[in-house]
Amino acid sequence: MTNGATPTLDTLPRRFSDFETVGEALDYAAMGVRGLNFHDARGTLVRAYPFAELRTDALANADRLIARGVVPGDRIALIAETGAEFAALFFGVIYAGAWPVPLPLPTSFGGREAYIDQLAVQLASSDPKMLFYPGEIAQMAGAAASAKGIEGIEWETFAASSAPRSTLPGAQPDDIAYLQYSSGSTRFPHGVAVTHRALLDNLAAHSHGMELIESDRCISWLPWYHDMGLVGCFLSPVANQVSTDYLKTEDFARRPLAWLDLISRNQGTTLSYSPTFGYDICARRMSSQTKASDRFDLSRWRIAGNGADMIRPDVMQSFVDAFAEAGFKASAFLPSYGLAEATLAVSIMPPGEGIVVELVEETQLSGCGAATDRPQRFRAIVNCGKPVRDMRVEIREEDGTPLPERAIGKVWASGTSIMEGYFRDPEATAACMVDGWLDTGDMGYLSDGYVYIVGRAKDMIIINGKNHWPQDIEWAVEQLPGFKAGDIAAFAITTPGGEETPAVLVQCRTSDNEERAKLRDAIREKVRAITGMNCVVELVPPRTLPRTSSGKLSRAKARNLYLSGEIQPYDIAA
Repeated sequence: MTNGATPTLDTLPRRFSDFETVGEALDYAAMGVRGLNFHDARGTLVRAYPFAELRTDALANADRLIARGVVPGDRIALIAETGAEFAALFFGVIYAGAWPVPLPLPTSFGGREAYIDQLAVQLASSDPKMLFYPGEIAQMAGAAASAKGIEGIEWETFAASSAPRSTLPGAQPDDIAYLQYSSGSTRFPHGVAVTHRALLDNLAAHSHGMELIESDRCISWLPWYHDMGLVGCFLSPVANQVSTDYLKTEDFARRPLAWLDLISRNQGTTLSYSPTFGYDICARRMSSQTKASDRFDLSRWRIAGNGADMIRPDVMQSFVDAFAEAGFKASAFLPSYGLAEATLAVSIMPPGEGIVVELVEETQLSGCGAATDRPQRFRAIVNCGKPVRDMRVEIREEDGTPLPERAIGKVWASGTSIMEGYFRDPEATAACMVDGWLDTGDMGYLSDGYVYIVGRAKDMIIINGKNHWPQDIEWAVEQLPGFKAGDIAAFAITTPGGEETPAVLVQCRTSDNEERAKLRDAIREKVRAITGMNCVVELVPPRTLPRTSSGKLSRAKARNLYLSGEIQPYDIAA
């Protein structure tokens, strides 16, 4: 990049996360000229932040924290706004020997009270000494802190305070570095305790899997309270000394093509990650009247990572169709699979192999015998790559028995970067950790050493003893005109007669009651045609379906809100 951004290249010899602690990683990165770069909604550079400056600010914050009585092992909650203030506080907390706890910003999916409630629950779980937040959300964040008896501090005020130089405690590799809340943890939050060793081992494996090269530069809009944003696009650039350019997540949501503009202006070789929905929204925003090559140059995009939700091959193809003329290569796609409990990465596709799918008959996916009453139907399952270095993956039966190749079951993982456990929750830890192995809660299979993820075990809909994936039902509705991923949530309910049946909530944009009735019937028929099931169809207002803090649909929460009456469907005459 130019215009004052930190350079892509450096004379400092690159080290691939081979450090004892996270603080040591920043100490080394600060010896070079690379760093973080923050851009506004239009992609204009607002602040270049070299690693050396980040370290100076972080050490000053550590002194301030110690002066306020912070001791090793204290939790310090931080609202994870993408910017220099959060970065300097995160590393300041680490230098002080305490544990940073990144927490989400408000989203457009819920109101003020819902955000305060979410923060309050996560504060109760992590039991921090204090909560830091930007001034613009002081009222909401302060209310959550006050409700839990925690000191709330605006970080602008904190940064302006002075403190004497202090003696910093020395961290050990097996000390906890930070707590990570998974995106779905709202009512029953699970704080994942990640050690310095686990983090750095995963970051080394991640950079090894991506085959990081000297000219790589990272570009990201991912939120820093989600593991892919925090670990993959904030901590990895520090530990692997990669200059990185950021858009705020809310700016991407308003102007998604600004992400591709930033990539186009990049003069290095580009690394950038996104969940499927990020690629989807860009492909949809690309006007058919505009030639992509007139605006974008995506020819240097070496790694277009994809993870954090189910990877949709149809969406990936739409992105290629929209941007191939701008130089985007389908081989740049790099599917991956990971979760916060494994620090981040479990498996990564070798660079250059792109999106690879296998067609799996749905009776295999559901674990049932072959269907005889209707034609075979297949789902495309995306190859999520090979286990990263020092990670083992097994597929197991419900009782823990290992399964052979190409048999679908629970995905288990073991390795140096698997979490220490959930913070102060031994029961939840014991429920998913056995002899160093993590039950990921996902379903999948192995084929020739590659990992294929089929779905989330807890989302499975079981009707009359047969398993159905909600994605298949949702995909059926998406085939109708006017619907897209995220408009539909499928889950199982119990009817008044005591029978289990699938329910489908669909966000509806038409206000005409007759049109709604026709739409409901068309959805019911489409689901029956594709899945063979009758289902309850409820049309709900736009922006009703709940999301996790990372923007993913939360089926479990949608089901709870529907059953409790908090989601009110439109009243449509039968």
